Amino acid sequence: MTNLRSYLAAGILPLVLMAGACGSSGGSRVQGETDPRAAISVNNTEPTAPLIPSSTNDTAGWKVVTQLFDGLVTFDAKGRQTLVQAKSITPNQDATQYTIVLRPGLRFSNGEMIKAKTYADSWSFAANAANGQLGASAFSTIEGYDRIQDEHGDPKATLSGLEVVDDLTLKVAMARPDSSFPYKVGDVAFLPLPASAYKDIKAFGNHPVGNGPYRFKSWVPNQGIELERDPSYKGPRKARNGSLEFRDYQSLDAAYADAQAGRLDVLDTVPVSRLKTFRQESALQPLVKPGPAFRSLTVPQALPHFQGREGALRRQALSRAIDRKGIADKVFAGSVVPASDFLAPTITGHAGDITGHEVVDYDPDRARELWKDADAISPWEGTLRIAYSADGTDKDWVDAVLHGYSKVLGIKADANIFPTGKEFNTAVHNRQVNSFFNSGLTSDYPHPEGYLVQGYASSQADGKGLNNGDYKSGEYDAILARAATKVDLDKSMEDYRLAQTVLFKDLPALPLWYRKVSAVAGKQVRDVPFGYMGLPVYNRITKQV
Repeated sequence: MTNLRSYLAAGILPLVLMAGACGSSGGSRVQGETDPRAAISVNNTEPTAPLIPSSTNDTAGWKVVTQLFDGLVTFDAKGRQTLVQAKSITPNQDATQYTIVLRPGLRFSNGEMIKAKTYADSWSFAANAANGQLGASAFSTIEGYDRIQDEHGDPKATLSGLEVVDDLTLKVAMARPDSSFPYKVGDVAFLPLPASAYKDIKAFGNHPVGNGPYRFKSWVPNQGIELERDPSYKGPRKARNGSLEFRDYQSLDAAYADAQAGRLDVLDTVPVSRLKTFRQESALQPLVKPGPAFRSLTVPQALPHFQGREGALRRQALSRAIDRKGIADKVFAGSVVPASDFLAPTITGHAGDITGHEVVDYDPDRARELWKDADAISPWEGTLRIAYSADGTDKDWVDAVLHGYSKVLGIKADANIFPTGKEFNTAVHNRQVNSFFNSGLTSDYPHPEGYLVQGYASSQADGKGLNNGDYKSGEYDAILARAATKVDLDKSMEDYRLAQTVLFKDLPALPLWYRKVSAVAGKQVRDVPFGYMGLPVYNRITKQV
């Protein structure tokens, strides 16, 4: 997903809000008593794509889809894996084959049984290029993936690496070693689809049938999506509330005002304009925790002046011209932490001493030297632009970066603004953004691969994944391939560190910062746990009676 994907060692701990006494027409209530039928309202924006798991590539869609569907595994607030629909996932010695055993008695909300074939069909559909699923590249390490990458081919062609042994057993043969696979199946693209979905996938995406704690109720475009608790759900994520309303907001300031007035229960991102004051807001409960979101500026590989030696010099100059700490303090009021690598603080392998990391240090003099050296190869011309969407939280920091570029490098710099996140994400996916652009990763699964492969591997370029700058490096890919053969994560860390040295040299994206969870809840809300994705655990939000 453009904004999606993350986790492992240190994670995001649940935030428990203390509720006060509450009265009602029925008489006094016990302090903090919650209503299991409560309708919980939360902020969102319009999803970029229909509500199909394998076509979900933005946070707005992820929020909804993950409430409608359960998968093989999930992860707790610290990134530890929990088996959900899988009873076991067993690798062979070199991570080239996996045996998945399902729990018996699994069903979709419409009563359809979930079997090993259900997963095999769903994954083949998702991986087949003829079906146009945005998450197809997540299956690229499974045997047979390359043979079904013809977008004009047979949409029913399947992944040859999937063998249905019996109703509960699925064997997965990998085209190459993939030690991250037991984590990767936690990606939204691996969620199962019922047989009815394939009859009219577009219609299904507008009215999905899932197997999660909630059922789909309604979707009014550009207004919101409503879900209701599924009483037949028997999985581990039982809903503690009656329903969820995901409300679309064009402005986070408008959402914040609704939260202040008690019209919105939970706002998962505080607008930049309120970061300095939201902790003191008497009408709201502040929620602040470390988060998994890595933010960056992607530099498309095809941009003029950004290839070869000239491009390397300019990327380094632009990275050193960003005052990350100054922006973190002045614009974000300390709600972000300047980046020191390409992972997130909540991920095993995150470090501040990777070879080459000095390129993210603010050094105006060195930035000017590098820019001058690049000009000696080919003089700079034109305006440097940064793209973002107006309905997000990016204007203030983008303006600060642009101002820094003009001041330090003496160049013209301007914003490239898209009206909505949906339009921006669509343009990024279609390669219609001819400038730097706001980007980032929050991995669906707690493994360094979720950032380093998904964001920068050649297999994820050209619209096949999240490598939206289309960066390609044989050296980088080879290091990651070696890491993938090591089932023991600790043993693969050396390779993941080495891979990051290549990223610091090539700078396909300029690391910016890691965003903390800065959220608010109304006084009527009691519990808002936050999960490994830095988003609310929606099924566990409770509200006072």
